[in-house]
Amino acid sequence: MTDHHPRQTTSAIALLAFACGVTVGNVYFPQAVGPLVASGLGVSPDSAAAVVTATQFGYAAGIFLLVPLGDRLRPRRLLVALLTLTGLGLLAASTAQALLPLVAASTLVGAATVLAPLAGPLAAGLVPAERRGVVSGTLLSGALAGMLLSRAFGGALGDWLGWRAPYVVAAAVSLAVAALLARLLPTAPPATTATYPALLAAPLRLLRTEPELRRSCLYQATVFGAFSAVWTGVALLLTGPVYGMDATAAGLLALVNAGTMLCTPVAGRLVDRRGADLVNLVCFLVVGASAVVLGFGGVGGAPGLTALVVGTLLLDVGMQSGMVANQVRIYDLGADVRSRLNTAYMTCAYLGGTAGSWLGARAHGRFGWAGVCVLVAVLTAVALIRHLLTRARPRRAPAASRPADWSPSSPQGRAR
Repeated sequence: MTDHHPRQTTSAIALLAFACGVTVGNVYFPQAVGPLVASGLGVSPDSAAAVVTATQFGYAAGIFLLVPLGDRLRPRRLLVALLTLTGLGLLAASTAQALLPLVAASTLVGAATVLAPLAGPLAAGLVPAERRGVVSGTLLSGALAGMLLSRAFGGALGDWLGWRAPYVVAAAVSLAVAALLARLLPTAPPATTATYPALLAAPLRLLRTEPELRRSCLYQATVFGAFSAVWTGVALLLTGPVYGMDATAAGLLALVNAGTMLCTPVAGRLVDRRGADLVNLVCFLVVGASAVVLGFGGVGGAPGLTALVVGTLLLDVGMQSGMVANQVRIYDLGADVRSRLNTAYMTCAYLGGTAGSWLGARAHGRFGWAGVCVLVAVLTAVALIRHLLTRARPRRAPAASRPADWSPSSPQGRAR
């Protein structure tokens, strides 16, 4: 669908950005109510942490199993169905009387709340190519808002009304957004009639055949790994002997960085005007600089806190802006396979983030905060070196969208 009705399209993009925030928030607010769940259900805090793990595992599974359906089913129907299922799963979680049913419901919620990876390809098809950068940035701003604000909202509401209250409110909001999408989201035909097994196999095939997809996946996996390493290590730093703060300090530090929501649309406009590669280069340099600034966070006191605020702000801006550039690059590979491209991309990004969290915790345990900062520098250097080694190649049709009989000498090839 093209941008024939600018006002309707703008409203749809704003609604999708809001929906991204709501659904991403469903993944992150359980982190804030874990201790309340433990006391409410009479289990240990370590056991209650299984709720968070189950939600994140379900989200990863949903990306792999459900996001490819965005190319096969009508987008509006799919999004409404998933949000409705999310709302019902949240209601089920709010009524759980034991940990196991809560974990099961949380897995369902995580798997169904994958609207954000589906919204990007849908929004890319609503606008011309020269506007995809700013649109991707707008959706990412919505997702960031949900990630940053849901923890604070969930924790405050849980302290006031108990751990079940955030689940009830999240369910009501999810169902309300589902109703809005059903009424206001433009209709669009499915992009393919491929079978479900073919859809599941497509991300692996695309990774094999699309070098630009592999490049974007490497960029995001390494930088998101650095991001995850820092936010894993900073909680250990702030609650350790250097600062001696409580566990809410890292959440407050994240709220300080809420201003990054304003940066992603700017990054999107830069991608539209100057191209994804230039924005990637700047982002790598910004993330590399953040590793240096973050290193001073280990000194403690006001200077150390200032370094942590500035360093995490640079890190967030670099990572999120790079994500906009990477997504615009992969969406240009083929309009009919955008959901499957995004499946491969998001899966690689989350694998990188998971590895970064694991490496960050171990680097901190063995080398302290300095080890985490060195890890960030190394991961960024890997992406930067790969970027600098990329050689200019003649522009060719992406393999994802080439006809079977395409060749450089064919009429289609000469037209390109």
